[in-house]
Amino acid sequence: MPAEPEPESEPASADGGPAYGSPPDRAAKGAAPRWGGGRRRIVAAAVAALVAAAITAGVLVSAGHHDASTGNRHPLAADGLRHTPVDASPGSCGRGWGGPGKVTPRSGTQVFDLHNSSASATDVDLIDPRTGKVYGEVEGLAPAGSRPMVVDLGSGTYAFKCLQEDTDAVTGPTVTVPGTAPRGPAGLPVTEHDLIPPTLAYQTWIGTRMTELVGDTGALKEDVDRGDLTAARRDWLAGHLVYERMGAAYDTFGDADGVINGTTAIGRDPLKDPDFTGFHRIEYGLWHGESAKSLRGQAATLDKAVRALRATWSTQRMDPMAMGLRAHEIIENAEQFELTGRTDYGSGTNLATARANIDGTREILGKLNSLLVPRDTGLAALNAALDRAAADLDAQHHDGRWTPLGDLTRAQRERIDADFGDLLERLAPVAAIFDVRRTA
Repeated sequence: MPAEPEPESEPASADGGPAYGSPPDRAAKGAAPRWGGGRRRIVAAAVAALVAAAITAGVLVSAGHHDASTGNRHPLAADGLRHTPVDASPGSCGRGWGGPGKVTPRSGTQVFDLHNSSASATDVDLIDPRTGKVYGEVEGLAPAGSRPMVVDLGSGTYAFKCLQEDTDAVTGPTVTVPGTAPRGPAGLPVTEHDLIPPTLAYQTWIGTRMTELVGDTGALKEDVDRGDLTAARRDWLAGHLVYERMGAAYDTFGDADGVINGTTAIGRDPLKDPDFTGFHRIEYGLWHGESAKSLRGQAATLDKAVRALRATWSTQRMDPMAMGLRAHEIIENAEQFELTGRTDYGSGTNLATARANIDGTREILGKLNSLLVPRDTGLAALNAALDRAAADLDAQHHDGRWTPLGDLTRAQRERIDADFGDLLERLAPVAAIFDVRRTA
C-alpha cells in the first residue's frame, strides 16, 4: 500500500478507466503522509449507525414562527418538524428544553435550534446522562452562532453537554421524554485512554511481523546473490505480503515506507528513477529480465532498510486516535492501488496483495474488538463481508499462482470490486466510532 501519490494524469484503458498494469504514481520525498488526524474525517451514510444527528446536523434549516407568549418556536415549523430553541453556551447549557413554560419533551424526529451566546466556539452533544451515549452532536458552534441539531428521540432521559475549548465540560439539566417509544441511533464515546491497550497490542504484533519480514528479505537477498531468480520470485512475494499485512503502521514507518515499498511516477522509466527502491523495484527487475547481478544492490538496500526499521520500532509510538481510521484506509488503498493494477510491476500479484490487505484489516479490527462489540451493531455483517471478499480472492489462487487482474472475467472483476465497495461502506462506521470524543 503506497503513500498517496502526487496528482497526475493516468493512461486510460479502452473503457475509459485506468490502464491495468500501468506504473503507479510515486509520492514526492518529504511529502505529507497520506493519513491525517482531526475529527469527522470520514462521513458516509453508513455512519448513521453511530450518530444520525452528526450527519444531518446543519442540513435542515429552521423555518418556524416564534410564539409571542413563550419566545419559543411553534411546535411544528414550516419544514414539518418540531423545533426547540436551546442555549448551547457553557454558562446555560441546555436551557430552553423542558421545564415550566418550555416546550414539553416528546419522542420522534425533531430539531433543536442551538445558539451559542458565549464568546468561544463550543461543541454540543445530546447524551443520555446515565449511560453517556451520544444521540446528537454539533461541532464548532461559533460565538453568537446558531445551528440545528436533527435527532430522532425515543423515550428516556437526555441532557445537553457543552464542551468549550480550555474549559471543563458542562452538562445541562436532565430531561425525560415520556412513553415507550424506541430510541434512535446512538454511540458510546471512545476516549484516547480506551485506545491505548489495543494500540500497544498492535505495535507488539507489528514487531513480531518485522522479525518475519527480516527473514524473508534476507532470503531474497541470498537468492539474488547466488543467482537463483526462481527462488527470488518466490521469496519476493512472501516478503511483500508480510509487509502488506502491516498496513495500519505505515504512517509510523515514516520515510522507511518509501524506501521499502515505493513506486515510480506514471510514465517514468523505472530503470531511470534513482529513488525507486524496495519491493516494487525488485519486482520490476525479476519480471522484466534483469540479471541477478544487476539486482544485488537493490536486494541489499531492501534488506538493510527492513533491518533498520526493526531496530528502531521499539522506540516508535503509534497514534491511538488513528487506529479506527486505519482499518478503513487499508481497504481504501487496496481498492485504489491494487484493484486498478497501479502497483503491478510485472508479477501480476495484485490480488494476493489485496488478500494480504484484508488480513491486515482483520488484525486491527481484532485488536479493537472489545471496544467494537458494544458499539457497532453492524459488526457481524462486517465480518461476513470480510469473509466474502477473502473467499472471492482465494478463488483466484490456483496451484500457487494468483490470477493477474487482466485475466479476470468481467463477472469475477465485478464481484471483487463489489466486495471492496461493500467493505468500505461497512468500515465507515468503525472510523466514526473510534473518532475520539472529548467527554469531560
